[in-house]
This record gives sequence, C-alpha cells and structure tokens, in this order.
Amino acid sequence: MAATLDRLTRRWEALPDNARGALWVIAASAGFSAMAALVKVLGQSLDSFQIAFFRCLVGLAVLSPLLLRSGLSTLRTTRPVLHLGRAAAGMTAMFCGFYAFTHLPLATATAITFTKPLFMIVVAVLFLGEVVRWRRWTATAVGFCGVLVMVRPGVGTFEPAMLVSLAQALSVAIAVALVKSFPRTEGTLTILFYFAILSTLISTGPALLVWRDPTWEQLGIAVVMGGLGVSSQAAIVRGYRIGEATAVAPFDYSRLLFAAFFGFVLFAEVPDVWTWLGAGVIIASTLYIARREAKTGAPPKAGPAPH
Repeated sequence: MAATLDRLTRRWEALPDNARGALWVIAASAGFSAMAALVKVLGQSLDSFQIAFFRCLVGLAVLSPLLLRSGLSTLRTTRPVLHLGRAAAGMTAMFCGFYAFTHLPLATATAITFTKPLFMIVVAVLFLGEVVRWRRWTATAVGFCGVLVMVRPGVGTFEPAMLVSLAQALSVAIAVALVKSFPRTEGTLTILFYFAILSTLISTGPALLVWRDPTWEQLGIAVVMGGLGVSSQAAIVRGYRIGEATAVAPFDYSRLLFAAFFGFVLFAEVPDVWTWLGAGVIIASTLYIARREAKTGAPPKAGPAPH
C-alpha cells in the first residue's frame, strides 16, 4: 500500500505545474457543482437563508482550529470596515447564488455565474480606476448578449431567478474588488477568518427569520455541503497557485458540464439549446478578456471566486 502511494505521489509530482493546477481546478469544479446540487436538495424544504447559514457555520468550524493554532494575533486588522464590506458582498452573493441554484436548472444557474469576469470589468472601472480599452468593452458587451440569449426577456420562459443569479455574479465581482483593495498588511488567514466570522454573524439573523428545524438527514447533507464548499475553495486556490492563471482558468468552465450531469441525474433537468448557446457566448467572451489581460500584464479576472 505504501509503495503504491509513493509511486502515485512520484507520478503526480512529475506532471507539469499547469497540468497539476488544471486537475486541482477540475476537482474544485466537481466539488462546487456537487455542493450546488446539495443546495438544491436542501432548498426543496429549507429556505436559502438557512442553507447559507449552515454553509458559513461549517466553514467557520473548519477554520477554527487554524485560528487556535495561529493565535488571536491573526485577527489584528487595520481595515475592519473593508472586512465588513467584503463579508456583506460575499454573503449577498451566497444568498443570491443559493436561491438561484434552488429555483433554476443547475446548468443555467452555473452558466450565469460565468458573467463574473464581465462584471469585474465594470467594477474595475467604477471602483478601482482601471482603464479598459475598446476590445475588452466589446467582449464584455458580447458576453452580456450571451446572457440575453439565455434569459430571453419578454419570452414566456423567462425566470425572475435569472436576475437573482446575475446579482450573485455582480456581488462576487464586488467582493473580489474589495479583496484586491486590502493592503499587504492584511494576511490571507486574516481575510479568511474575518469572512468566516462575519458571514456567520450576518447569516444568523435572516436564517432565524425563516428557520425550520432540520431533520438529521438534512443536517448531514448540510455538513457535507459546507465541507464541499470549503474543500473546493481550497482546491481552486491551490490550482491557481501551482499553475499559471491563464492556463488553468479555462478548466473552471468544466463546472457547466458537472452541473448539467448532476442536474440530469438528480433532478431530470435537460438544458435547452438556448442555455448552451448563451453559455458558449459568455465563455468565449470571458476567455478573450482573460487573454487580453494576460497580454497587457493585468491580473486575470477569471480567477477563483467566493462560493
């Protein structure tokens, strides 16, 4: 057994960095899609606010041993308001995302989340003072045309939950912009701990307003869901650290395939042609934006996002 494990470890380490990074991102994509499926399962009987509370509580429980080991000095910060703003934006994204997963086909809700890089362009201009050239503005406009293909406003198939899903993508973009605003004195663990603590506190009130006593089965699903969220976030961060962002970012789009699989197997969902067409337009435009930013030396906006 030990010899087999050692042999597998050597083969893994022999892979190029970008290949290992891509595999970590694919694993994270599968984990996030499985988490979304469990959110949808819980959403049949529990409110999205309560589900989000469970997600935050499990995340805090996972991080707590790290806080005890690193010491309370990790919580020392010079930007408490910025931490609060980041937590508020992140929780808005989580509430909206969980609502969308519950009320939309998984593939549709997942495809709409890919608009985050498009919103990042707008947020970067409005709040970070970045200069965006016409090519990226054009790609952004094309990407939002892909959204219109999926949403099809004015058509009888329009779902208001699609707008909630777009709000989730916008909130993620704002949260990422706020993270970029943190000074170097704010360590990664500090940012993680404050988000875990504040998100749990923020989600407690709304959860209590809609609280329904969960069954033991639902509690078990909630723990697995929270664990998948934390482990998948760790996997995608590791993937981006090992490989080049522009090389591993496209593999995040495998979430659409995993979401379609879970949606079909668990909920008999079959994405229509408009979902695939709109998703294709969105993915093409965001990949173009990432490529342009790589050429100009700007950090790619298609990196890991909060979930």
